[in-house]
Amino acid sequence: MSLRHPPAAAVAITSHNRPLRLRWLLNALLDQTFPAERFEVLVAHDSSLPDTEQLLRTHPLCVSGQLRHLSFAPGSIMPGAKRNAAWRASAAKLILFTDDDCRPRADWIEQAVAAARAHPRAILQGRTVPDPDESATLRGAPWAHTVDVRPPTAWAETCNIAYPREALEQVGGFDPQLRVGEDTDLALRAQNEGADLIAAPGMLVYHAVEERGLPATLRSLARWRDMPGLVKRHPEVRRHVCARFFWKREHAALVASLVGIALARRDGRSAALTLPWLALSLRHRGYAPRGILRSVSELPGRAAIDAVETATLARGSIHHRTLLL
Repeated sequence: MSLRHPPAAAVAITSHNRPLRLRWLLNALLDQTFPAERFEVLVAHDSSLPDTEQLLRTHPLCVSGQLRHLSFAPGSIMPGAKRNAAWRASAAKLILFTDDDCRPRADWIEQAVAAARAHPRAILQGRTVPDPDESATLRGAPWAHTVDVRPPTAWAETCNIAYPREALEQVGGFDPQLRVGEDTDLALRAQNEGADLIAAPGMLVYHAVEERGLPATLRSLARWRDMPGLVKRHPEVRRHVCARFFWKREHAALVASLVGIALARRDGRSAALTLPWLALSLRHRGYAPRGILRSVSELPGRAAIDAVETATLARGSIHHRTLLL
């Protein structure tokens, strides 16, 4: 099969040591309803596992000429830099971004191209939901990680978003130095140059549901240290966080709880300040008796997660000299 040059669309993917998840993503792209000769796939990876390179060289998309990949030394490059390398390797006018732990629905590219025709200069943000094939993990694992995005969002997550090539070139693509928030930073710069961010819910992507232990979950939170830096660069982001200074409602409620506990010795009524955090933390498993019991058993872990996140952001606030908790 030969591609039409330039193709109508390109899918830009970054990957790091997830060969199985990446295979599922590529298989989903193989099953797209959009004509195969009209789109291509670019994967930029810095994996240390040889399985990734083998997959990219042998997958049917590569055999057909639709898939190309770029390899970097393990851990040598930020996600934004990998995304830049991927989209710049294509001449397509529409660039779709997704991640290696996602699985697009069969009509994803078709929906994106149709939305781009209707809104030719807009950024198109699709809908991302937890993978229904992994719903048992979401229900059963206490610290399962997934993503649920209802567009449009201020964060413009790259798990499911499409940019006109013109918009990417106008702002120079992603900031290759950012550790977190590079997707939000790009969208805000593009919008400042006149691009609109449009919801395209027909672009549906399923996001992996991964079971994590509590120690691994806590270790993963260190990456959020640079979120205050994003807020410093783009103060308008404060409109989309709790009370302008708290990244999540749980963080504001946790601070209120700590104040209430500290004051409770003098005035027992101050203990009521713990109620907002308890209400937020008990909602995860529903309000049936069994759900409440499970939520109660998970309270120490949720307290640890919120405390570590808040402390990480506090350190980042000091480093970047702007407050975000």
